[in-house]
Amino acid sequence: MSRAIVIGAGHNGLVAGLLLARAGRKVTIVEQRGEVGGLCAASEVHPGYTVPGLLHDTTGVRRDVVDLLGLSRFGLAFESEAPSVLAAHSDHKGVVLHAEAKRSRDELEMLHKGDGDGYIEWRGFLSRIRDFVSGVLSQKPPMMKPDSIAELWSLGKTGFGLRRLGKADMLELMRVAPMCAADWLQEFFGDPLPAAALAAPSAIGASLGPWSAGTAASLLLYECVRGAEVKGGPAALTQSLQKAFEAAGGEIALESEVARIRLDHGAVCGVELEGGRFVEALLVVASCDPKRALLDLIEPGTLPLDVEEQVASVRMRGMTAKVNLALDGRISFRDREGERHARAVVADHLDDIERAFDAAKYRACSERPHLEVSVPSVNDPSLAPAGKDVVSVLAHAAPHNLEGGWSGETSARFGDAVVEVLERVAPGTSAKIVAREVLSPADLEDRYDLTGGHIHHGEHALDQLLFMRPTPKLARYKTPIEGLYLGGSGSHPGGGVTCQPGALAAEAILKG
Repeated sequence: MSRAIVIGAGHNGLVAGLLLARAGRKVTIVEQRGEVGGLCAASEVHPGYTVPGLLHDTTGVRRDVVDLLGLSRFGLAFESEAPSVLAAHSDHKGVVLHAEAKRSRDELEMLHKGDGDGYIEWRGFLSRIRDFVSGVLSQKPPMMKPDSIAELWSLGKTGFGLRRLGKADMLELMRVAPMCAADWLQEFFGDPLPAAALAAPSAIGASLGPWSAGTAASLLLYECVRGAEVKGGPAALTQSLQKAFEAAGGEIALESEVARIRLDHGAVCGVELEGGRFVEALLVVASCDPKRALLDLIEPGTLPLDVEEQVASVRMRGMTAKVNLALDGRISFRDREGERHARAVVADHLDDIERAFDAAKYRACSERPHLEVSVPSVNDPSLAPAGKDVVSVLAHAAPHNLEGGWSGETSARFGDAVVEVLERVAPGTSAKIVAREVLSPADLEDRYDLTGGHIHHGEHALDQLLFMRPTPKLARYKTPIEGLYLGGSGSHPGGGVTCQPGALAAEAILKG
């Protein structure tokens, strides 16, 4: 039996490897780091304080993929409901945004009359289009030029699904998708806070601000797949995947960095590891980013010129830094003493997010970054000592190509800015910090081998989403090189902790 090699033991690599192993392939996952998990791997910030992954949001993990893999048998479980998010504010208590919109109505009405009903209306539209959008994200991209009845039917089903939304919702979806998130959300809210909090995810993973065209599409894709979180967070997900993969007979080789994907007469014949060891294989699935896979690991000039040029043009401008905090006490948000919130968004106004992006696009760090805050010790107290918290912050508007470059000094200054912003919405936090870790986009590139320090293996923008990801000619996971497939977050349906790219890449291999 010929060997299949998967490059990278992150969540997508583990999913692809597991599905191939279950299908009877002999699979080896090669991982350059000394641990499994990739961006989901837990790390200790300070003795007794653990952060469960660089990417801390597991609300996008696809239930159908989890069910297909049977991960419940390996300890995976979900929380009982989708999490609420605190829209924190610098001057008042903010508002808690629940997935069940009616639970947020009274607080929103206190902010601005009509905003509670606006939130219910907004969530109602999302619930009506959710199945269609989720279905598009859960299927292999159709052939744009179908050459068989089956491929034509696959393309047609997408159109039929859109039509089944009904005329009003179909037209509304078509109207909204090209819009900027700011304009769309301001149709529902008079107070700037809920619009800012809901718009924030549209700027994650893109070199865009909320006033940029197309950010509404990113927001739609984000919201339409959100559900309950994985118990134990991203690290628990990859631990269950590892157990399932090894139970299926798979092998994981840690500290095995790939130096080159080797070819024989234009087809994959194996990989060469750093140090010179050669591992033979007729199938290689690269869950690393597309530029790493096709420009760094393949001999230059091997790919067709047009494909190589398209890959080189994929935008991977990292804009996100990670700040981890170990607190000697519990974080307490403004005017919410005694409440526990596991998730918060920190941005008072849409214009705050836009101004932060303005600084980053001119290669400067924002002095007031917008923050996506996770307090994992709320749901899992074992991550911090009793009565204390560990805080995981994704801070946006930190450009990888910072003017003058990243250094210990510039990282420290940005960390100070993050803590200052957090202090405004959670007074007393800075006095509780016993340890702080700041990972700039340059640090993320070095630690996780992310081109451009981009946490999603490529920006989420209209021309790099859905059936265009990472490029139109590579959107169906198969590359022009026989036996080489892409299976990471740089492929459809994109980044974040979803497991879908790895599952769809394995499907493309097994079903063609």
